[in-house]
Amino acid sequence: MSTSAPLRLLYLDERLCAIDKPHGIMVHRTGISTDRVFLVDLLREQLGRRVWTLHRLDRATSGVLVFALDGEMAAAMGRLFEAGAIEKSYLAVVRGWLEDRGRIDKPLAGARNKTREALTLYRCLARTELQLAIPPHDTARYSLAGIEPKTGRTHQIRRHFNHIAHPVVGDVNHGDRRHNRLFRARFGCHRLLLHATTLAFDHPDHDRPVRIETPPPQDFRAVTAALGWPEILHAGPESMPAQRPRRHPGPST
Repeated sequence: MSTSAPLRLLYLDERLCAIDKPHGIMVHRTGISTDRVFLVDLLREQLGRRVWTLHRLDRATSGVLVFALDGEMAAAMGRLFEAGAIEKSYLAVVRGWLEDRGRIDKPLAGARNKTREALTLYRCLARTELQLAIPPHDTARYSLAGIEPKTGRTHQIRRHFNHIAHPVVGDVNHGDRRHNRLFRARFGCHRLLLHATTLAFDHPDHDRPVRIETPPPQDFRAVTAALGWPEILHAGPESMPAQRPRRHPGPST
């Protein structure tokens, strides 16, 4: 990721800030990270003030990310996150044809192998089929998923969709290498196809609703367009009608 361009601000008031996180950059340093550039440092420099991290997106995930601008607001927002009072929506391209709607209710192990409840809801927005064989199947099928995680566990979406045998395309840790290679070769896609589209909550200062949205970036939309799906302009799983499956021929020879 280039660090020369400023981060795109989606929301800013005296106590909260939201940005459109690019994929390929870590939010903050960790004990095992060897990265030299971190998003929290870039935002602090851009705003000229301290920022408090409220939640995280994986290095490979893009989309809405919110920060507090003082400690009291960080604590107030933390209580909202802990209470499940913040709505989150994502878009993802996954392997296979999803059911129209579903829920993944599977506890996940976290720090120190402590297992915690984890719930993810999803809706299938579109399906497609490529006339390309990936054994043991004669074709390659994919779905566009609108996803609502109801809890916030580490790598929850990626782990949950791998659990139901519909891994997110581009996931090098929990995905399918064969399909990842296909997307690199056919579409020039070198990213995780997971994007945080929406974050909604009642502002702790005045209880008025705040809804922050951002569409997927161009590299994500280029892949969905190549798969024959309509342009993605709005966020959230209810924003697009479900599409009939599309079938595409393999590459010409």
